[in-house]
Amino acid sequence: MTPGDETEGNSEMTVHYLEIVSNDVDTLTALYQRMHGLSFGPPDPDLGQARVATRADGSLVGIRKPLAAHEQPIMRTYLAVEDIQQAVKKAEELGATIAYPPTRQGQRGTFAIVIQGDVQHGLWQR
Repeated sequence: MTPGDETEGNSEMTVHYLEIVSNDVDTLTALYQRMHGLSFGPPDPDLGQARVATRADGSLVGIRKPLAAHEQPIMRTYLAVEDIQQAVKKAEELGATIAYPPTRQGQRGTFAIVIQGDVQHGLWQR
């Protein structure tokens, strides 16, 4: 493919939410504050009690503890999509496993998680 070629599904890919799951939230929020100048708010119940910072471009960075005993520390990127139902359907058609179906997340929008290539891919519709 050459620059400028368009194929079905190509679009500008933007990050909506960077989610970091860690057993040591305080240390990581301090690191991100010092390294990246982020300012984290109090735990947000809409995002699993994550401490959330909003970047200058409007994207979010959230750091939270695991929500269940089986959840391992991970850094998961949620990409913005216009139609989450279509995005999840397309991912499934291409062989992805739906780990978490489209789910409304308070006033923040709807998210889903699909797994492909042993990697968790987050999707977010604002």
